[in-house]
Amino acid sequence: MEEEGREETFRRAAVACLDGLYGFALALSRDRATAEDLVQETYARAFAAPRKATPEENLRGWLFTILGNIWKNERKRRRPEAVADVESLGGGIASADPDPLAALDQRERRERLRSALDALPDAFREVVVLRCVEGFSYQEVASIVGCPAGTVMSRLARARALLRLSIGPTNGVGPASDGKP
Repeated sequence: MEEEGREETFRRAAVACLDGLYGFALALSRDRATAEDLVQETYARAFAAPRKATPEENLRGWLFTILGNIWKNERKRRRPEAVADVESLGGGIASADPDPLAALDQRERRERLRSALDALPDAFREVVVLRCVEGFSYQEVASIVGCPAGTVMSRLARARALLRLSIGPTNGVGPASDGKP
């Protein structure tokens, strides 16, 4: 009975990570169907694993690592890049401002950011999403992507510089104004 309780706790904690995993998969693959497949495969492997991480053992990081490894193996198997589905990257983000001009401005900034993120090399986009969107620490990102934390910091700095160049001035609002995506 105790094993059944642990399994249920694992399932609940794993399912709580679904949105973040899907967002990461979408940022990597740039394709909704591929992202869905990546997440499905991640959960299939996680649930089938003989020894599962627990929420106390950084289950979230373990799931992101599985997804990242599946993605890397997929890329090795088939080289053509997936076509980006720009609308899917920020879907559901509504403007709190009822002013149509402000909403349009916000939508344009968001589109520029999406385009700039899509244009980043995979290794840079990966660390931006994990660190800036998902909120993982540098050490956690390093563990997920399989490189030293210093490399993560370097990639993130280069990605931010590329994003600033690509996005251009934002009139004091948004990522370029504070130097962070």
